Amino acid sequence: MSFTEMLRRENNDIFEAVFNHPFVEGIGKGDVPHDSIAHYIKADYEYLNAFMHIYGVGISKSTNRKDIEYFNEQVGFVLNSETHPHQNFCDVIGVGYDELQGYPLPPTADHYVKHMMYHAQLGGLGEILAAMLPCPWTYLEIGQHLMKKYQPGPDDTFYPWIKFYADEEFDTLSHAMRNRLDEVADEASEAERQRMKDAFRKSCQLEWKFWEMAYICEEWPQWKGVNSK
Repeated sequence: MSFTEMLRRENNDIFEAVFNHPFVEGIGKGDVPHDSIAHYIKADYEYLNAFMHIYGVGISKSTNRKDIEYFNEQVGFVLNSETHPHQNFCDVIGVGYDELQGYPLPPTADHYVKHMMYHAQLGGLGEILAAMLPCPWTYLEIGQHLMKKYQPGPDDTFYPWIKFYADEEFDTLSHAMRNRLDEVADEASEAERQRMKDAFRKSCQLEWKFWEMAYICEEWPQWKGVNSK
């Protein structure tokens, strides 16, 4: 069993929880509250911007051109391709994509970004990959799960979103990251492998929290200070 196969098995509980989250189920059923969709796009736009910065840290820690090329390709994918599922959501709620950009990250998304950046700055290549992998991997399996369970067609509300993440191109992206993590893990010490496992599980947990954050429209608590008017 490979390192990433072990990670998937050990975190199946969280993957199943993600599949059963009401936001995710709502995508399959074609029924998600519009406020939740807008909240998701606002957070995910900034989250993906941070994701590209973390890929940049990966480039800075790469010791060969193969890894530099990989991270560079992933930045290009986020910039040029991952706007398409966002656009599907925007079309459904009738709001322009530009209108949902530039918002501060809600608490969960803020924590998720800082969790990944922590491992990127203090860890090696393995920790970077382990912290980032749950994002593409859970989305791939969400797309595949919804495609199988609901068998949506082109006329269904969220068909473009589901098809994008269930598609072979996204499957290839996820497998490339898994394969590279397996290679790094094979050369890592037991302590390094444990840090990778911890980073991976926390990111899986934060994937579930991200859906919950969007669904409930999570915001930062607000209090008026004594000098506030």
